[in-house]
Amino acid sequence: MSGGESVTRPEVPDDYLTGYARILADVCGTGRRLTREELEALRAQGERAAEAGHGLRTLVRRHLAEARASSPALAAAGLDRVLAVVEQAVDAFAEGHERAQRLAMRQEEAGRREFVDDLLYGRSDLGRLAERAERYGLLFSGSHAVAVAEGGRPVDDTHPATRQVETALVTRFGERRILVATKEGRLVCVAPGGQDEALSFFAKQAYAATGGGRVAIGRPHPGAGGVVHSYEEALNALDLAERLDLPEPVLRAVDLLVYPVLTRDRQAMADLVRDTLGPLRTARGGAQPLLDTLTVYFDAGCTAAEAARRLSLSVRAFTYRLERIHQLTGADPADPVHRYTLQTAVIGARLLGWPERDV
Repeated sequence: MSGGESVTRPEVPDDYLTGYARILADVCGTGRRLTREELEALRAQGERAAEAGHGLRTLVRRHLAEARASSPALAAAGLDRVLAVVEQAVDAFAEGHERAQRLAMRQEEAGRREFVDDLLYGRSDLGRLAERAERYGLLFSGSHAVAVAEGGRPVDDTHPATRQVETALVTRFGERRILVATKEGRLVCVAPGGQDEALSFFAKQAYAATGGGRVAIGRPHPGAGGVVHSYEEALNALDLAERLDLPEPVLRAVDLLVYPVLTRDRQAMADLVRDTLGPLRTARGGAQPLLDTLTVYFDAGCTAAEAARRLSLSVRAFTYRLERIHQLTGADPADPVHRYTLQTAVIGARLLGWPERDV
């Protein structure tokens, strides 16, 4: 390059190139390598540039432009030597820039995890929580609903399933104030109460990404406390699904409200289970086979033929079991009044873990 040719320099403050031209001239003139102190100074400049928000590509172009501007004075060292020095210097600068970026990302991730913890547990001052929530696209002036997905293996923020689900939601809905996060190995989605479509889409994506996991959706509730309430409803729905062995992959808390009502008075439910189903313990083989018979019978809509098929029994063998239950408990599963009592007791037994656990 001739000395009179102009060099276009990208708009980057000179502060981030302090000493760079001197290092090039000295190292090329002596043939030595950059010292540890020079490398660390370049890394420190890279960190400061990253913290100020300057992109690495622009910074690298500025360093190359500076080298081109100094090329007449460096020509005696030879092209290979000049390029080797520029490479070493720019590499150290880029290392510092990347180091600052990684630190910023870790701090951002830590802040996001702290926010999610405070949001779902309601442990933070509501005013400060609302300010932080706006940063993540949530406005507590409206209602929110929470969906929770769990699979066979726990997931975290770096799990492929998390990125897959979040990307799918952003692609489908864009910026619609939807937050996807993880908590205690589960995927969590917080969405405005009026966007049930987004939660349904999340459930579909999470089910696929977790390899056939289960998803529960809480009801919409207003304010920051409403997020906590909806989250707890979703968790309770997952717990109910586990204890009741519900087959549905997607559960809605609104459809399961009867179960919390039934278990609100645990002692009354325990009394019902003992008094109604307790005599089944005296049957040959214990209470469990007959309890399973009732469970399948009610799940099949009280249709004996369908229940027998599900249990791989003949209709005659299944009918015998129903008669045996009637004999032991005094309650006839075919009688509408008795049926309600038996079905409620069966639900209670499944919720309380009877007969494996004494109630």
